[in-house]
Amino acid sequence: MKIGLPPGYASTIELPFNTASLQENFQLAAPDRDPGGPGSWLLLQGNRVFFDQTEQGIALPRGLAPLSSSTVPPLYIGQWQGQPCRLLSLARDDSAPNDLDSESIMAADPQLPLPILSLAGIARMILHWELTSGHCGHCGGALQRLTGEWGKKCTHCNNHHHPRIHPCVIGLVVKGDEILLVRKPEWADGRFGLVAGFVEFGECLEEAMAREILEETGIIVANTRYLGSQCWPFPSQLMTGFVSDYVSGEIKLQEDELEAAGWYKLNQLPTLPPRRSIARYLIDAAAEYLQK
Repeated sequence: MKIGLPPGYASTIELPFNTASLQENFQLAAPDRDPGGPGSWLLLQGNRVFFDQTEQGIALPRGLAPLSSSTVPPLYIGQWQGQPCRLLSLARDDSAPNDLDSESIMAADPQLPLPILSLAGIARMILHWELTSGHCGHCGGALQRLTGEWGKKCTHCNNHHHPRIHPCVIGLVVKGDEILLVRKPEWADGRFGLVAGFVEFGECLEEAMAREILEETGIIVANTRYLGSQCWPFPSQLMTGFVSDYVSGEIKLQEDELEAAGWYKLNQLPTLPPRRSIARYLIDAAAEYLQK
C-alpha cells in the first residue's frame, strides 16, 4: 500500500475516511460477531494510530493482544485483510508499545497508507459512539448492545439507539474569477478554508449552506448545488459539499466564529486545508466553476 495522501481524487467518494478508501481491506462487523483467536489490532491513543514497519511496508500489528494490560477491553470491529480486527484505545497517560511506530491521523499529510488512515478514522467514530452511548437519552437507563449490529437498547424503557452521524454543510462560494475563503482563530497559522456548519431543524442541506454563508460572512448566495460528501470522524460528522454563486453583500464577519475572510483569485491563494479534507477537494475543483 502506498504511503501518504494521493495528489488528487477522482471524486469525493475516494477521500480519506470514506469507506471506498479502505480499498476492500476492511469489512465492518458488529462487536458480538468476534470469531476469537489472533488477528489484526487497531491501536489508538487520541488521534495517533500505532503500526508495524515490516518488509512489505506499514501494517497493523498482528497476533495476540499487543499490550499486556489496558484500561479498556478490546473491541471487535470487523475483518481487516481477512483477519479479525480489534480496536484498542489507550488513555493519554498509558504507555504505548516500544516496538511500534505511530502517526497522527490529523497530520497535514499523514505518512500512512490511505486504508489504514481511513480505518483509524472510522475507529474514532466508533470510540465516540461507545463513549456517548452508555445510557438512554429518554430515561437514563443503561444501554446494552443489540444482537448483530452497532445499535443499543435501553434496559429500562426499551428504546433503541443507533450511532449518531451529524450532518454538516461546507461550501465553495464563487464570484467572477474569485472564491470566498474564511479563517477560524483555532486553525493552523495562516490557514484559510471554507464556510461550514451544522444543519438546523427544518432545513434541507442547500438551505443550511445558504444560511451559514450569510450568518458567517454577510454574503447572499444562490444556485447552491451539491458536489459530494466525506465522512469526518472528528468526532462524528458527515460533511456535505456544495458550490454557490455570489448574489450580493459585503463581507461582514460573524466575529464569534471567524477572524478573517476575503475573496481570492486562484493564483493568489493563502495556506489551504490539508488534502485529506473535502474543503481542499472543493477548493482544488474551484476552477471549473469560475467565470473565465
